[in-house]
Amino acid sequence: MAIQDIYPTALRLLGRPVLVVGGGPVAARRAKGLLDAGARVTVVAPDASPQLSDFATAGLLDWEPRPYRSSDVDGVWFVQTATGDSTVDARVAADAEAQRIWCVNASDHESSAAWTPAVAVVDDVKIAVNAGGDPRRAMALRDAVATALETGDLPLRRHRPASGNTPGPVALIGGGPGDSGLITVRGRRLLGQADVVVADRLGPRDLLNELAPDVRVIEVGKTPGHHPVPQAEINRILVAEAQSGHRVVRLKGGDPYVLGRGGEEAEYCRQHGVEVEVVPGVTSAISVPAAAGIPVTHRGLAKGFSVVTGHEELSEVPARADHTVILLMGVGQLRESAASLARAGLPAGTPVGIVENGYLPNQRVTIGTLGTIADQAEDAGVANPAVIVIGDVVRVSPFAPSHFKTADYSTTSPNAPRRAQTPALAP
Repeated sequence: MAIQDIYPTALRLLGRPVLVVGGGPVAARRAKGLLDAGARVTVVAPDASPQLSDFATAGLLDWEPRPYRSSDVDGVWFVQTATGDSTVDARVAADAEAQRIWCVNASDHESSAAWTPAVAVVDDVKIAVNAGGDPRRAMALRDAVATALETGDLPLRRHRPASGNTPGPVALIGGGPGDSGLITVRGRRLLGQADVVVADRLGPRDLLNELAPDVRVIEVGKTPGHHPVPQAEINRILVAEAQSGHRVVRLKGGDPYVLGRGGEEAEYCRQHGVEVEVVPGVTSAISVPAAAGIPVTHRGLAKGFSVVTGHEELSEVPARADHTVILLMGVGQLRESAASLARAGLPAGTPVGIVENGYLPNQRVTIGTLGTIADQAEDAGVANPAVIVIGDVVRVSPFAPSHFKTADYSTTSPNAPRRAQTPALAP
């Protein structure tokens, strides 16, 4: 049989009687696939594998513990042979052929009237691959296609609207700090299915260029002190687009639940009967410092960290160099924030690092101390988006000047006592 002789199609077997002849592992796999399709399965075999026996005991299929009879094909819609005996399989196939019933002959794929493809399911897409009668080749191709669909490398987007007046879903996706390679696999896949993308100024903007031309992108980006699209309007847009039957993605930078107002958006959607999924992202609070080689915790240096957005909250965080403080959207208030921490008792020589445009080609790192960083940032023209890291962990960065290095920490002797005083650091 040549591949040109195959007419690919899909059978709807829900509630229809089918026959499996054979009781071994292959028969069990085929019976399970038929059960998953909703067929009424009868297995004919003198003996049955444990899986088939369990199916029969559970009432999922009928097992006739005897040899095959020609009358077994009467009234069925589909037949699968898997006895391991080519003579018996050929007889079953001949009986099915005589009654014009499609039959898969597991012993002889060349003469088989039908072939069973390698199958995978991704969301509501079913992939079926035939590969010239070579099942291992078919499985390898199936797996490759399924992986490409799952990772968003192949389009999963629907082009026919959902039936009825059912609202579309909303996905709140954390896109990470900006590098398109740092979005999650789930986020990339849902973005590829979107009809409408409501996009922030930050996040993986390059991925928007990969969307189909008819995907609408609604820009709602904010900058510090400038919110051209108020949050209430963003909430309304998400619900209105979903209620129009569209699959909506809210593409955000970082993580939607880390200072991203994702909780408000999710609550608003649910209040209006719109299904919402939250896809976590790589938060910039942790990932952007890492881009500059700064861990937010480090054995012997820091065991905890706090993430804040302005100097008002700084009076409530531990004022110790061994507790990392991360400021988001804090460039405009950097001088006030440094003063707040100093008043709380943090030494002026505490290291501070600022990472602008983390993971992007124009990333820049500025390192100083609590007492000098505001002047350094002003002289350098530091601007958002930037993450500010305050604490001894900044010493670990490869961008830190040599005089910032200290023997206060060790990965081989993490329990060694720290010196009582943090040494003052030169600007």
